[in-house]
Amino acid sequence: MGKLLPSSRHITPEKFYVEACDDGADDVLAIDRVSTEVTLTVKKDVPPSAVTRPIFGILGTIRLVAGTYLIVITKKKKVGEIFSHAIWKATDFDILSYKKTMLHLTDIQLQDNKVFLSMISHVLSVDGFYFSTTYDLTHTLQRLANTSPEFQEMSLLERADPRFVWNGHLLREFAAQPEIHRFATPVMHGFISMHSCSINGKCFDWLLVSRRSCFRAGVRYYVRGIDSEGHAANFVETEQIVHYKGSKASFVQTRGSIPFFWSQRPNLKYKPKPQISKSVNHMDGFQRHFDSQIISYGKQMIVNLVNQKGSELPLEQTFAKMVNSMANGMVRYIAFDFHKECSRMRWDRLQILLDQLAEQQDEFSYFLVDSDGKIVTQQEGTFRSNCMDCLDRTNVIQSLLARRSLQAQLQRLGVLHVGQRIEEQADFEKIYKNAWADNANACAKQYAGTGALKTDYTRTGKRTQWGLIMDGWNSLIRYYKNNFSDGFRQDAIDLFLGNYSVDEVESASPLHVKKDWKFLALPIIMVVAFSMCIICLLMAGDTWTETLAYVLFWGTASFGTFAIILYNGKDFVDAPKLVQKEKMD
Repeated sequence: MGKLLPSSRHITPEKFYVEACDDGADDVLAIDRVSTEVTLTVKKDVPPSAVTRPIFGILGTIRLVAGTYLIVITKKKKVGEIFSHAIWKATDFDILSYKKTMLHLTDIQLQDNKVFLSMISHVLSVDGFYFSTTYDLTHTLQRLANTSPEFQEMSLLERADPRFVWNGHLLREFAAQPEIHRFATPVMHGFISMHSCSINGKCFDWLLVSRRSCFRAGVRYYVRGIDSEGHAANFVETEQIVHYKGSKASFVQTRGSIPFFWSQRPNLKYKPKPQISKSVNHMDGFQRHFDSQIISYGKQMIVNLVNQKGSELPLEQTFAKMVNSMANGMVRYIAFDFHKECSRMRWDRLQILLDQLAEQQDEFSYFLVDSDGKIVTQQEGTFRSNCMDCLDRTNVIQSLLARRSLQAQLQRLGVLHVGQRIEEQADFEKIYKNAWADNANACAKQYAGTGALKTDYTRTGKRTQWGLIMDGWNSLIRYYKNNFSDGFRQDAIDLFLGNYSVDEVESASPLHVKKDWKFLALPIIMVVAFSMCIICLLMAGDTWTETLAYVLFWGTASFGTFAIILYNGKDFVDAPKLVQKEKMD
C-alpha cells in the first residue's frame, strides 16, 4: 500500500486518456476535448501516436474564458504512512486546455483567460495539498470508527467530508458518474506532520493533521466572521494522533473566526478597525455555527484569546453576550486576554488558562481504540479556540492543550512511566514543538500570506529577541500583502473553489474595473512633492528663509496628499473583483 504507482496521461488532438493507478488495471478514462464527455475505455484503445506523460492523480476540471481545462498532479512527495496507508503531498500540477487553439478569442478575452489561469496557478502554488489513494484523510479517527459498513464500501470521493475537499468544485462532473470515482483524487489543504518517536525505548508514531475548511475560505482581512450558513472564516480542524502497538489515540481541536457577522477591510492603516454588522440578525448564523459544531464534535468549550481593550473589546463582549443569550448547556465560554496576561515576556502565565480548562479537558477526554479494534474512550467535546486571525495566539494555546492530552494518552498506553512528564523528554519535546510551529507557519501562510508570529515560543518554550525581530518582519510583509496583493489572492481562491464561475460569453469580465483618477494621480503627486522636499534640503537656496519656504511648501504638499490617501485608504488597496462577500455596514 505504501507505493503510489504513477498512472499515465496520453494526449491526442481529440482526447485525453488517463490510465488507472491500480497495478494491472486495464481501465482508461477517455475525456473528449470537444464535447467534454467523460467515458471509460481500455488501454488498447489509446492511439500509439498519443503523447504520454506520468501523472499521480486528477484534481478536476474548470471552465475559463478559453473553455475547459483539466488539472492533474504531476509531482508528489511522500509524507509518511498512516496505518500502512501512504500519504502524499502534491507538489506540482499541470493545467491542460481542452481547446487546441486560442484563435477564437479576442485580445481582451485572451488577457482575461491569462489572468484566470494565473489565479489557478497561484492557488496551486500555495504549499499544503495532501492526498491518499487508499485512506480517507478528511475524517478524524473517531468519525471513521463510528461509520457504517456501507460507508466503508463507498469511494473516497463519495465518503469524504465536503468541508475539507478543496477540489470538490473541480470534481463535480466526476462526482456525477460513480463508475469513474476511482480516477478522482480528493485533496485536502492544510498541514500534515508524521514522526516515528521513542520514549523509554518504546517506539510510537506521532502525527499532527490540520484540515482547512473550503467553506468561507479566503485571506486574512477579506474573510472574517461567518456566512449565513454558519461557516466560519479560517476554520481549521486539527487532530493529533498516536499509534502504539496497534492502539490508536486521537485528540481533536478546532479554530475559527469569531462566529458572527463582522468585517475588517484593509484601508492602508496598520490595523483596520473591526466593524460589527448592525443590519443583520447575528443569532441565526451564530446558532447554525454551533449546531453544526455540536453535531460534529459534541460539547463546545470556546477559548477566546482577543484583547479585552481597544478595538478588539467589542468583539469579545458581543461573543460573550451571544453565548449567554443562546443559553445552550453544550456550549461554554472563557475569555483570556492573551497579550495582557503574557505582556513583558510573562509566558509562564499561560498556565493560568490551562488550569482553568483542565477540568473541562478531562471531561472531554480523547478518542482511544485498542489493538483489537475495541473503542475504549470517545472524545466528548472540543475546544474551539480563536484570536483575531486564529493563527498565532490560537496555535500557542492549541499546542499546550494537545500536549496535556498527549501526556494522558502516553501514560495510559504505557509509554510514559507514572510521574514522567513529556517536557522532560528532550528528544520528543523538540519534535513536538517544531511540528506545532510548522503547523502554525502552514496555517498562517495559507490565510495571512506569511509565516506565523510567536513561533519562537512554540519551538523553544520561551520568547526571544530574535523572535520579536522576525515577528516584526513578518508583520511588515503581512501589512504589504494584506493591502496590495490580497485582492488577487482572494479572487484566486474564489475561482478555484467555485464561488465565482467564468461566463464564456460574458463580454466584460469583472477584472476590468476602472480605477478612479485619484488612484493614480495622488500617489504620483505625493512622490513628486516628497522628492522635491528632499532636493530642496540637499540643494539649499541663497538664504535659509528661501530654503525653509521651499521645504515647507513641498513638505506640506507631500504630507497633505499622504493624509488624503490615508483618508481614502479603501480606494487604494487591492480589493477582490470577482465575488462580493456578504456586505457589511
